[in-house]
Amino acid sequence: MNIEAFRNYCLAKKGVTEHMPFGDDVLVFKVMDKMFALCDINKFESINLKCNPETAIELREQFQAVKPGYHMNKTHWNTIEIQSDMSDMDILKWINHSYNLVVNSLPKKQKQALLNF
Repeated sequence: MNIEAFRNYCLAKKGVTEHMPFGDDVLVFKVMDKMFALCDINKFESINLKCNPETAIELREQFQAVKPGYHMNKTHWNTIEIQSDMSDMDILKWINHSYNLVVNSLPKKQKQALLNF
């Protein structure tokens, strides 16, 4: 996977916007202003994705590519190395998981606004 494919996949999701709140080299994807994915645009070596805490531990045990979230809450975030033992299809699956976790945690009013997005 390359950064363009990652970016396009994230932006194709309903209600997603991109931001750079941590400087010129960190690209953040948000749904309804809640972060669900981020990466370094200069060194696209890994991505950070939100994850269910129990699943996060399972993924870390299953894949060498998955580590506790770098500079993130290690209970709720994983860092996934791009060139690793995890396939692109698996990475897309975990992007979906991250996006859905955030969407499911939105207040009812924001969920309704997302439907109309």
